[in-house]
Amino acid sequence: MKSTRNVLFALSITLLIILATSLGAPRSARMNLRADSKYRVFCADNKVEVEQRTLEQEKNARGSNVCQLAEFDYASDADKYAENHGGKGSACRCD
Repeated sequence: MKSTRNVLFALSITLLIILATSLGAPRSARMNLRADSKYRVFCADNKVEVEQRTLEQEKNARGSNVCQLAEFDYASDADKYAENHGGKGSACRCD
């Protein structure tokens, strides 16, 4: 009887841990992954750049003279946009 109670207690603890892990962690990880997987075209220090950084991260890295020109799901689309606007490293302005 005591052995059965211990087994049931251990199983219930295990199930609670599995439930908490499967419902909590993956959802927050997916949200962070989605936000970080975008490709952004910036005008930073008057030059066109393609980065995966957020606008806030880019401003921290380059200073306040940064603006976001576009955002894409794929690097090839961001590169194409940059090419259509003079290419990476070409002159740009934040208005």
